[in-house]
Amino acid sequence: MDKKRIVIIGATSAIAEHCARLWAQTNLIDITLVGRDTSRIERIAKDLQVRSPQSEIHIVKTGFIEPNVIQSTADNIFASGPVDIVLIAHGTLPDQIDCQNNLSTTHDALEINGVSPALYAEAFARHMAVANLGTLAIIGSVAGDRGRKSNYVYGAAKGLITRYAQGLQHRFAGTGVKVVLIKPGPTDTPMTAHLKNQGAKLTSVESVAKNIVKAIEHGKATAYVPCKWQIIMLIIRHLPAFIFNKLNI
Repeated sequence: MDKKRIVIIGATSAIAEHCARLWAQTNLIDITLVGRDTSRIERIAKDLQVRSPQSEIHIVKTGFIEPNVIQSTADNIFASGPVDIVLIAHGTLPDQIDCQNNLSTTHDALEINGVSPALYAEAFARHMAVANLGTLAIIGSVAGDRGRKSNYVYGAAKGLITRYAQGLQHRFAGTGVKVVLIKPGPTDTPMTAHLKNQGAKLTSVESVAKNIVKAIEHGKATAYVPCKWQIIMLIIRHLPAFIFNKLNI
């Protein structure tokens, strides 16, 4: 039986790791884990191999910033043939105050959360267009729906991802390529540990991963996870400025 071929960019993120586990538990897969930290990728690969001994697990250590490195990473992966699913999952959650006080921090936050995922999406889209098949999934965030004082640098980067994904969806409309934009709400991961310590209510990473895998399987254009965030952000996007500006969010 042919194995479903999956690539995860930013495979060491908690959400990506749990998506990989779900795929490994339900399918025979040929999965490529892409990241910057070799030891962490190897740990995840070993875990997946235990969960699915007959699956093929590959690791790729690469960069996330330089355009030529991003393109060569995509080229090398597709040299082995078409890919069924690409999940672009890397990112960080910067401190807004740090961004306001340090332009280098702002630059890095915009680059790794916005520019880098967009470049990876474009690099993979080129190959998927030629094959005319596959699903390209990009993790954005509800933070990208409207700029808010608590996280507008991160939100701006994720807003870029939203517009980029929408453009790719328009580009591939009526073709064999699907583009799925994932918009998680606050999720219980190591990246949000400080929010949890402040009493924030976070969705379990297992639940978020399950909904992401389902959205990718169905080729859903935009998936808010959990789905309640679709209603919440609809309200926030449409609040008049004179009301919105009074909110401490």
